[in-house]
Amino acid sequence: MPVTTTNYTKIGHDPNSTKQQRIYFYMMNNFLYSRLDSNFPTNAIFYDEDVNVYIANLLTSISDSQYHKRITKYVTPYDQVLNELLKNVSDPREKYIAYKSNADFLLISLGIFDNPKRMKPNSTPHMNFSPRAYSGRGKIYYELAQSYLYKTSSRKSAIGDVLGKLAQRFEDYASALSLLKGKYFNFYKQITPGEMYHFEQSVLKYNESDKLAKLHNRFLDIYSEYQKNQSTSLKKAINKVTNEIVEIDPSFNFRIS
Repeated sequence: MPVTTTNYTKIGHDPNSTKQQRIYFYMMNNFLYSRLDSNFPTNAIFYDEDVNVYIANLLTSISDSQYHKRITKYVTPYDQVLNELLKNVSDPREKYIAYKSNADFLLISLGIFDNPKRMKPNSTPHMNFSPRAYSGRGKIYYELAQSYLYKTSSRKSAIGDVLGKLAQRFEDYASALSLLKGKYFNFYKQITPGEMYHFEQSVLKYNESDKLAKLHNRFLDIYSEYQKNQSTSLKKAINKVTNEIVEIDPSFNFRIS
């Protein structure tokens, strides 16, 4: 299918627009670019300009503290907790809100924050699910949200169609958000202390290897000179460079007495 061009307004061009409108246009603008950059342009597989609107609104909402207060009681990283929460709920609309909130949370957590487990920095994970497992859960939640939404009305709704599209191409939308995170939001994964340690060790190992090679060359130069002229100063120089080599490579053993 051909890509349909979507018009949008850049931030700041309308001095009468509200703060939320400016945020929305910012989100929409960058998400459209991210979709192009991730080789998943709008309407490439099916009509999904409506999904762009949904995700731009979702990104706008998460910048509002009131949104987080509304969904806090529903969102949980554990299936069992969510099932217990909804076990005695008979209202299909409340179930729709619960599943939709959790699906939205997983989409944003995987795409933007890379933290669907809601782990705090330096915490120890109790369960290590793969991103694919969380994507699968996000799809199911969107499908359930769509199902319960349809139970609240005798006819299909536009938002129901959007939920179905999100369920069908969950990974693609998450991938576009992941690109949005780095390229347009400038969010980057923080290096953990463990990762930093291994990085430092690899750099140190490289530096030591480079230094050791230079010391070996220096040793050979001095030793070659010593064979021609066995002076006290050259003997001291050989012993000195030998000590420096041993500090890096204890297996090296050479001494002139």
